[in-house]
Amino acid sequence: MPLDSIVHEFRNGASPESIRQAFPTLTLEQVYGAITFYLGHQDEVDASIRDAEEASAEFEVAHPIPQGIQDRLREARERISARREE
Repeated sequence: MPLDSIVHEFRNGASPESIRQAFPTLTLEQVYGAITFYLGHQDEVDASIRDAEEASAEFEVAHPIPQGIQDRLREARERISARREE
């Protein structure tokens, strides 16, 4: 499980318990450990996440996703989000 996935949820206000529910392969101790690591190394982790996001954006510009696939991805994200809110 990438640290940035946990950090993203944490930044959006998710509790460690809800993060654990979103990522059932992790233990609650691992979630707390990831959050603790992030808080202790916030500048480095934030910079790493920014770098990855920039690289991803550059890749997407160079290799655009066809509209049909974009639509299916958006629909899948909406279904996942709706399940998390239940």
